Amino acid sequence: MTDAITASGLRKSYQDKVVLDGIDLDVRAGSIFSLLGPNGAGKTTTVNVLTTLIKADGGTVRVAGHDIATEAKAVRAAIGVTGQFAAVDELLTGQENLQLMVDLNRARAKDGKRIVTELLERFDLVESAQKPASTYSGGMRRKLDLAMTLVGNPRIIFLDEPTTGLDPRSRRTMWEIIRELVSDGVTIFLTTQYLEEADQLADRVAVLDKGRLVAQGTPDELKRQIPGTHVRLRFTTTAELDSAARILPGSTRDDDALTLRVPSDGGTKSLRSLLDRLDEYSLSAETFTVHTPDLDDVFLALTGHTTEVAAK
Repeated sequence: MTDAITASGLRKSYQDKVVLDGIDLDVRAGSIFSLLGPNGAGKTTTVNVLTTLIKADGGTVRVAGHDIATEAKAVRAAIGVTGQFAAVDELLTGQENLQLMVDLNRARAKDGKRIVTELLERFDLVESAQKPASTYSGGMRRKLDLAMTLVGNPRIIFLDEPTTGLDPRSRRTMWEIIRELVSDGVTIFLTTQYLEEADQLADRVAVLDKGRLVAQGTPDELKRQIPGTHVRLRFTTTAELDSAARILPGSTRDDDALTLRVPSDGGTKSLRSLLDRLDEYSLSAETFTVHTPDLDDVFLALTGHTTEVAAK
């Protein structure tokens, strides 16, 4: 799979304040890449550089195969961008907002009517198409904003905190839309303050703190780096619990629940070894569950901030 975005040694400063300090990124085409970090970490600056809105001070970046420094126009033609707040004209109807975007895109103007109709249907905005955007809910405005981004048929879309302020139902609707875009081959570069969102959507996650990437990998890979992963075994009798506790050093027992907590990295090899150990002593657990830290734990361990602090 080819890379949709590559960055090497990306740097950006404002006077004496270093905002991006040597960022390296590789985003595969047709995937969802999520950039996490506390406020002020440099997430929006990263997006602004990658989308050619501001110039980097150093490093090399290619987006859709084009160098952002020397081929900025080609980069802009290949991407779509939505910010933290829906960029719709509230005085226009939903249909008029979409038609405006079509009129501004000469390459798509000849198919304008078809494009507007298809986008209204795709984003479930047909019934509200003739209503002013000022009457739309927050979720509807975000859907319209994303629909407007798709007028240009971008293959890479930058979503800068696209669900901030939305209710849980609207947020999950946006998740489904994002998944559908990726199934069509679109690459998504997502920044978010909702770690559950990154966990649910992202193929790969990078954690940015004080202008530096402190971790990068799949959500599961990042979780396994944080201490606290364990296997919980539940037995049917105290005798079985006693026997298991004796053969599994370092485990912690709960006599009331008849459970044993066994430290583990959660990997296939260690789980197989644990099951073989139980089988060796003719022991069988009633239930067997793997518990791993979530991205909140990862975020706290890597940045020293909780998600609540980061979201302020």
